[in-house]
Amino acid sequence: MNILHIDSSALGDASASRRLTAAIVATLRQSHLDATIAYRDLAAAPPAHLSGQVLQAMTSSDPAALTEAQQQERSLTDALLAEFLGADVVVIGAPMYNFSIPTQLKAWIDRIAQAGKTFRYTANGPVGLAGGKRVVIASSRGGIYAADTALQALDHQETYLRTVFGFLGITDVTIIRAEGLALGEAPRASAFAQAETEIQSLAA
Repeated sequence: MNILHIDSSALGDASASRRLTAAIVATLRQSHLDATIAYRDLAAAPPAHLSGQVLQAMTSSDPAALTEAQQQERSLTDALLAEFLGADVVVIGAPMYNFSIPTQLKAWIDRIAQAGKTFRYTANGPVGLAGGKRVVIASSRGGIYAADTALQALDHQETYLRTVFGFLGITDVTIIRAEGLALGEAPRASAFAQAETEIQSLAA
């Protein structure tokens, strides 16, 4: 089994989502001792955001005509895409920042969401091409959104991730959530305990 482990939190060792992804990967390895793991820290080495130059690098049919900087962006994009397509399981640390995902995680998604490679357009609508893999998302939030109907409308983090991976053809998406982390020590401890219980079930 090939596991792609992605972290995106800017908080380093203080990150809740990094704590969760580490536990998820460790649990998956318990039942797949021969698993290979590729790791990307998107906060330490964030891909550049989409620009005209980056888009040209990604889509050009004549790579030799690209500038040196664009060729580097093309090489990075190809590497990110190969890692993603080669993974059986993708574990993603996705904290909620301002009701959405970290900007560096969005930049990574923009590199792998490519027409003709991870999805295609047809006369009957778009079709995902990256199915057959599993995505496990470690979601961390300072507030509580899942249980509050009014606050659910502010969730552009988990809903976006489910949408984008579904668009790419991935239907096996599991979210391990720790929320209410900013509400005090007791709610924080409870949130982690619940998340860790759900993580252990991944080994089954």
